[in-house]
Amino acid sequence: MTAATSDIILERMMALHPKIIDLTLDRMWRLLAALGHPERQLPPVVHIAGTNGKGSTLAMIRAGLQGAGHTAHAYTSPHLARFHERIRLAGALISEPDLTSVLDECYAANGDAEITYFEITTCAALLAFSRVHADFTLLEVGLGGRLDATNVVAAPRLSVITPISIDHTQFLGNTLEQIAGEKAGIIKRGVPCVVAPQEDAAMQVIERTAARLGAPLLVHGQHWHIAEERGRLVYQDETGLRDLPLPNLMGPHQIINAGTALAALRHLDPGEGACEAAVTRAEWPARMQRLNSGPLPQAAPDAEIYLDGGHNAAAGQALADVLSTLPQRPTHLICGMLNTKDVSGYLRPLAKHARTLTAVSIPGEANTLTAEQTAEAATAVALSATTATTVQEALQALTAHTPRARILICGSLYLAGAILRENS
Repeated sequence: MTAATSDIILERMMALHPKIIDLTLDRMWRLLAALGHPERQLPPVVHIAGTNGKGSTLAMIRAGLQGAGHTAHAYTSPHLARFHERIRLAGALISEPDLTSVLDECYAANGDAEITYFEITTCAALLAFSRVHADFTLLEVGLGGRLDATNVVAAPRLSVITPISIDHTQFLGNTLEQIAGEKAGIIKRGVPCVVAPQEDAAMQVIERTAARLGAPLLVHGQHWHIAEERGRLVYQDETGLRDLPLPNLMGPHQIINAGTALAALRHLDPGEGACEAAVTRAEWPARMQRLNSGPLPQAAPDAEIYLDGGHNAAAGQALADVLSTLPQRPTHLICGMLNTKDVSGYLRPLAKHARTLTAVSIPGEANTLTAEQTAEAATAVALSATTATTVQEALQALTAHTPRARILICGSLYLAGAILRENS
């Protein structure tokens, strides 16, 4: 079978519901029942929700489990270059034959009934996980938590909530409390929950939900602490202190993600080697990823090119924090964003660290902002902005004037995916 086989089925699945997002679990329960309830046959589940840091935290937990000799399924979204990235079976990306098989089975079991693309593909992932042995299953929430398609496991081993901020207001609510209520919807009765640093309003919602369900909380600042000290990562909880290398994933915000992952691993107790592996072996593309090979770096050999898919105000601040730690170098942004995002909130913190922004439209995305709209938003936050037809055109123009520039391609995971496909 070729890659086109799964692509054809995935394209058919896009037509099964008029909306891309329609939050409810009813369709999930119907299809899972038709499939024999694979969600009841999974290895112990770690369920991860939050606004920022979910993917990095999951990557560190997975690296830690593998470093201690365990295998783990993993489900993440969205993918960047290929759909297969969303599903890892016992650590390895799902093969084309296996993906085609479970997609076909889910499509046949669903028939002509309405179901969203994310729902039916989540069912396919759970079906695949139920048929392959692993020691753990790591599930990343797609959107929200309470009504997210991943929220079908009755009793996970552990829940994890990364930092919550304002995002996806059209689906989750306009206030931090409302959004936190949706994220806290993954908390299950009696199941421990690791909680990363939160604003007070979000923390209060999480605490109320956990108290109602009798779910023990493992909260940053109360039950575990994380800090950088003298170029090392120091983690402490009720069982003791660990002195570790700094995370191999770039940026000050990865300190908190590492602490959250370590708190989860300490609770799971997978064995020796897990903590160090978590912070030294994690892989998570398009998070301040340095592009060192491929057509883009070859076209600008003296430039320093990074790729990041963060897309909300908190991600913009995290990127600004990363840029503030790097050696001085002329820094320029190439940015494309969706029209569902807080563009000004994302760009405002970055304006202090970049000389210019070149705006592009995201290729193939119906919901992209036009390059002109992104440039206008950049100008409004005091960023000198222009437009380009493509990222390649923007890169050529920037390096023609400043060959040794630092260039950050940013603003959307969809843009990041397009870049990774083109640069492969």
